[in-house]
Amino acid sequence: MKVEKFNENGGLTASATDGMLGPNPFVGLRVTDMFAAAGQIGAQAMLHPALLMSQTTSLVRDLASALIGEEACTPEKGDKRFADPAWREQTLYRATLQGYLAWRNALAGFVERSALDGPNKERAQFAMSLMTDALAPTNTLAGNPAALRKLVQSRGASAVAGMRNMLADTIGNKGMPSQVDKHAFRVGGNLATTAGAVVFRNEVLELIQYAPATAKVRARAQLIVPPQINKFYIFDLSAGKSIVEYLVKSEFQVFAVSWRNPAEAQRDWNMDTYVAALIEAIDAVRDITGHADVNLHGACSGAMTISALLGHLAARGDKTVHAATLMVAVLDSLSESQLGLFTTPEAVELAKRNSRAKGVLPGEDMGRVFAWMRPNDLVWSFWINNYLMGEAPPAFDILYWNNDATRLPAKLHGDLLDIFTRNLFSAPGKLTVLGKNVDLSKVSCDTYVMAGMTDHITPWKGVYGTARAFGGKTRYVLSSSGHIQSLINPPGNPKAKFFHNDALPDDPDAWLAGARAEADSWWTDWRAWLAERSGELRPAPRALGNRRHKRLADAPGTYVVER
Repeated sequence: MKVEKFNENGGLTASATDGMLGPNPFVGLRVTDMFAAAGQIGAQAMLHPALLMSQTTSLVRDLASALIGEEACTPEKGDKRFADPAWREQTLYRATLQGYLAWRNALAGFVERSALDGPNKERAQFAMSLMTDALAPTNTLAGNPAALRKLVQSRGASAVAGMRNMLADTIGNKGMPSQVDKHAFRVGGNLATTAGAVVFRNEVLELIQYAPATAKVRARAQLIVPPQINKFYIFDLSAGKSIVEYLVKSEFQVFAVSWRNPAEAQRDWNMDTYVAALIEAIDAVRDITGHADVNLHGACSGAMTISALLGHLAARGDKTVHAATLMVAVLDSLSESQLGLFTTPEAVELAKRNSRAKGVLPGEDMGRVFAWMRPNDLVWSFWINNYLMGEAPPAFDILYWNNDATRLPAKLHGDLLDIFTRNLFSAPGKLTVLGKNVDLSKVSCDTYVMAGMTDHITPWKGVYGTARAFGGKTRYVLSSSGHIQSLINPPGNPKAKFFHNDALPDDPDAWLAGARAEADSWWTDWRAWLAERSGELRPAPRALGNRRHKRLADAPGTYVVER
């Protein structure tokens, strides 16, 4: 019998990509919060014995059905843990599955029917799901039919490889299952390969100008601003999946910011620091292209920085940004999202104190927290692949980028927390940037705002709020994918589609009801939108930079490889 690889057809990488980061959580998961949520469940059991008895009766009934071979419960659609035929065809596994689902559903039903209020109920549901996910039978060798077959067919070699992988992760990955084969990639080798050069550098960023790929280019340049919490090459991932490559081949002049990876010495860098550095970069782009203004584009926390910059420029009447794109960006905590689940005042203050003590918020710490917010996608799937199956972690470019962690300066971390939790963008003057009060309704340039329909990190309704925040003409589009899949969405995918509606009513559901669906990627729509706002075609420059901004290094530059 042929052994099925756990990540066959990209199942492992697809689920991980769907659950991965994008913007790392700025507030950690505290053990005390988990215990508090568990304690609330226990208190509800004592306060409401009738509810406990009702759920216990339901559990006993479902367990009895499982023992006689009846199917009382079914896994959720898309739950790949129980996709193996053995869970349906073999009596022992079928009974095990039914027993596990009955127990899990009884706990979930108890919490759902409890008297806890909304936020406390959500936290209790999360804590309960952590436990039930951890105790899934598929996380054990005996309870995983695919792993058992692999053990027999490999004559024990899979178990030896799994123990070797576990030892390596214990030593080199702080006990977390590795998500990617890091030896398979090299930035500047098979990642971030679009030709270009660093043409400006300050203490905070490097500015990369990309070589033209067409005889003529649009006069107005595109400047890409990445999140500070991830490295910039998510925009220049690999051939065929690079936004930079796509834009360059579409007759645009393209520049990108590569943020420096800060250390403790940069602990005082704040939002003002990053906005001031961006203004310098914009001036360099204008000088190199000879054009009075630029188009600005960013995602996640990079889009938050762009918003702060646009608000500052509007306050001083500066027109150096002609149009802007904000991708998968929520500017406040007014909308429900998983990022805000444990964002209590106590947790926020502790997060600030911890980063102040260290000078930075380490990227690996943020990544570890987020993994436990999506444990089936980012922990247990790799536990099964690496340890039970004895397979090497997948070689997948997006996962490599996601694990190529950066740090946040303590003060910027505090600023981002305040912006998000205190909704500083939501009212004029609540946020001050470089001495100017920010009012996004005064930002008059055209904006293009993109969201992902299945994005659980920056929910599309929250991004819709971002689209309505600006004063200029905004085009809002909704991709059919999740967070990262929406961003890295090259044309040609037959499953891809996006929705658009020129109206922006108060209610996002009303917007969706009136939206029109279009096949293929939103990239093609964005390209047309950009072309209308990027000026006339003119001969492409023969060299990168100019006399004042000379070539300092080949792309992808030096900051991106700093650890």
